[in-house]
Amino acid sequence: MQVSQNARPVVGIMWMVVTGLLFVAMTAVVKHVGDVLPAAQAAFLRYVLGLGFLLPMIKPILAARLTRRQIGLFVTRGMAHTIAVILWFFAMARIPLAEVTAMNYLSPIYVTLAAALFLGEKLPPRRLAAVVVALIGALIILRPGVKVIEPGHIAMLGTALCFAAGYLIAKQLSDEVSPIVIVGMLSVTVTIGLAPFALPVWVTPTLPQLGWLFLVACFATAGHYTMTLAFAAAPLTVTQPVTFLQLVWAVLLGALAFGEAVDGWVVFGGAIIMASISFITWREAVARRSVTPPVPATKV
Repeated sequence: MQVSQNARPVVGIMWMVVTGLLFVAMTAVVKHVGDVLPAAQAAFLRYVLGLGFLLPMIKPILAARLTRRQIGLFVTRGMAHTIAVILWFFAMARIPLAEVTAMNYLSPIYVTLAAALFLGEKLPPRRLAAVVVALIGALIILRPGVKVIEPGHIAMLGTALCFAAGYLIAKQLSDEVSPIVIVGMLSVTVTIGLAPFALPVWVTPTLPQLGWLFLVACFATAGHYTMTLAFAAAPLTVTQPVTFLQLVWAVLLGALAFGEAVDGWVVFGGAIIMASISFITWREAVARRSVTPPVPATKV
């Protein structure tokens, strides 16, 4: 059925709501698996079990005839994403769902800063102010000196940085190769990159653990697909603010399923970061640029 032009923003919002639910479900499953399996092994199994989704991408990858430079960029992106995924799995087992979700919002802020520092993008005062406000939001979440900063918090700071680096490389490649090649090469390089980290700490997984990690792969794949449907239906300025609902879902799920206390400061800090991202996205739309990624684009 053809969707009318006036209804498309609503459709985009609906798909982004579904995307947020899928990604929060993914993080919840990872948290359920916990630290029974080492973080590197759990991440490796998540990608190995998801290789079946890669089959339709093999032919386009081979047909792309990648240059040595492009392969180098893909490998570099794969290394950054590999580290990000390990740190993300590590953090999931150690800090509340809401804090993981809120701190992951920092990736688009890092992208904005890195684009200015390394790609020559302009950083006018309004965007710079939005970045500063987002960093204040991160400090509200962490509250150094008021509460203990756990290793999981440090891991999430590293996760956001590595995801940002991977996104910037993907942005460079997006003008040269098709999206399906970019997605497929990420799966290949990250699976290979995780293997050396997973094998030295290998613990024989149980069938239920394998089943849960396969579910993670399914949720992640479905989330990225529904995200593309959202972007096709509505601009980022419409869909980006909706991603804040992920934090709401994470708070509710953490409280109901894992008995995590609801921390209003985490929600407040996450809201500040999300507001800053939405402002930067709007400013880029006005200027007809596209640098700051949507929050779900920096996901496992």
